Amino acid sequence: MAGFGFTPPGDPNDPENNNPSNNPNNNPFGNFGDIFQQFSKMGLNLQGLMASLSGQKSPASLSKEMIRDISRKFLSAHGEQPVSIADLTAAQEALNIADLWLNEATVFPPLPIPDTCALSRRDWIDSTLAGWEEIARPLVEGMSDAMSSMLRENFGENSIEGFNIPGFGAGLPGMQIPQPVLASIMGTFMSSLISSQLGQTIGNLSTTVTGANDVALPLSKEIRPGLIPQNAKIWGHGLDIEEHEVRIYLSLREIAAARLFASAPWLRDYIRTAIATYGKGIRVDITAITEQAQEAMNSGQLDPANPESLTLALSGGLFTPEETPAQKSALENLETLLALIDGWIDAVVTQAAKDRLPSLIKLRETQQRRRATKSPTQELFASLVGLEVSPRRTREASAFWEKVVELRDVKTRDEIWDEAFLLPRGEQLSKGEVPGRTISYLPSPCRYETVIRGLRWRKVRHQCATKQLPSPPKTS
Repeated sequence: MAGFGFTPPGDPNDPENNNPSNNPNNNPFGNFGDIFQQFSKMGLNLQGLMASLSGQKSPASLSKEMIRDISRKFLSAHGEQPVSIADLTAAQEALNIADLWLNEATVFPPLPIPDTCALSRRDWIDSTLAGWEEIARPLVEGMSDAMSSMLRENFGENSIEGFNIPGFGAGLPGMQIPQPVLASIMGTFMSSLISSQLGQTIGNLSTTVTGANDVALPLSKEIRPGLIPQNAKIWGHGLDIEEHEVRIYLSLREIAAARLFASAPWLRDYIRTAIATYGKGIRVDITAITEQAQEAMNSGQLDPANPESLTLALSGGLFTPEETPAQKSALENLETLLALIDGWIDAVVTQAAKDRLPSLIKLRETQQRRRATKSPTQELFASLVGLEVSPRRTREASAFWEKVVELRDVKTRDEIWDEAFLLPRGEQLSKGEVPGRTISYLPSPCRYETVIRGLRWRKVRHQCATKQLPSPPKTS
């Protein structure tokens, strides 16, 4: 669907009336102030938002307090249970067993299991909040920069007349707002929208994730494993599998993810860079925002009588930008990385538990089915940038990691995580898909041999370039 007022640079569909010379009123915003008024009716307190964000370093800063409050309100509506002594004991037992089993399935070293390894839903929100803010910050900065660029292109450093924002003046004819002030207000407005959206997403995730690292993202600076007993029980409900077996399986996934994130610290910056690349390509089209918002309100998608309609509209893609080639490339790289992370976790857990968990096949199928319909990572990136990690890509990634072990060993597989450039590209994972077929087949060993040799050669070339190895001899 068309982006809600965000278009890529150089888009041929940019309306000409963005140029003040084509606007008889010298104001490209039209009735955009009415949109602020509608958002205010829906419970978006602009004055309060400005006050809550006034202490931030810039208008593009996210409000951690707002994100926390919204996520906790969502959680309160769905309920939570305190962690009992029995929950803590069961979690410690499952994590210790999983940690022991994984020693044979990965060369990544074990991590300390904290005494507080059983988390409540609220604990999970509080412990991951800083990580969520770090992930979303580049997107907010991109939107804020796009707003400022749009205002400079239209007005330079001039003041803007007749712009009405509820709570910030009467909007009388001749009223002037300095361009930098309006840019700050608009940046704050966008920050508040994303803060609200992120808070809703985190609150929703807190009711489904089963562990501290279940979202398959490095959210904490100090990576530690932990289970959420309430959600783990819900995850295994109706499977006719013993609770302790479900806990061990989820603990295996939790510790595998924690070991990976601790051993590949570059993952955090890689994800942030991909989102920053996406954010830099955003361009604001105020006319499109006004028109689409009015259409959304006319159609009922935005209902002033329903405060939740704004969140539903956001999660449904109303504010999702259109994509430039650079943005598409960034999202493709991010999708491949997320698939490789989840695929590696699946492959490692399968290797560690294949002769130990009687219900492993059923547990694995349940995990894959739930990931395909409601992946925590997919919920987040779908709501922020419209990214969806296909189940097929994750299956291809899992098959790739398993084949590397078959052809080489566990050490070779895990060494691929040493640097980002060693990871296989998306097209390398997808070559096993036969066009026209509905079921993908496992690619032949010879193709994986080619990929592995290519990855190893890329590593040698990188080490030579960085003086870690002498350059290979020249051949005549």
